[in-house]
Amino acid sequence: MPPDPGKTDAAGFYRATVEPLRRYLARLLRNEADAQDVAQDAYRRVLPELEKDRVEKPEAYLFTTARRLAINQLRRRANTPADTVDSTVLDRAASPSPGVAQTVIARHDLATVERAMEQLPPGCRAVLLLRRVELLSHEEIARRLGVTVSNVEKQQARALRLLRAALESAETAATPGTAAR
Repeated sequence: MPPDPGKTDAAGFYRATVEPLRRYLARLLRNEADAQDVAQDAYRRVLPELEKDRVEKPEAYLFTTARRLAINQLRRRANTPADTVDSTVLDRAASPSPGVAQTVIARHDLATVERAMEQLPPGCRAVLLLRRVELLSHEEIARRLGVTVSNVEKQQARALRLLRAALESAETAATPGTAAR
């Protein structure tokens, strides 16, 4: 009996997506071992749904599931008490907190980004915040804002372009020797 054309071949799906998924997760998590673990967990959750033919876009569903698992992994890392962290990591750290200069620079950078965000058109700002802060998909943003997915994609691209230009402009103005005297 030939395979159902509507159903996803689990082995073929795995072979086609495992390497891109692991690379994606490794970039998010900055750790190959964690990326492999999260990928395995994502497949464990997604493959049964694919076999039941409940998923319209299997690859998108897999990557969304993996992204959410990776975010949870990052949150767990952030909440890990210091006494459970490998002592070699602590031995390499010169100080558990950033220095005064790093704190001042980070605050300055944050203020610059906030000023640049305030200059964005309201639609661009809303899309960018929903995508980057709330980690919503384009489809989720479109539903929430009552616009098309294409509009969300265009607004995000425009927001990033305007934000990049504003930040480059602020950096140029702050660089010694380039400011008007």
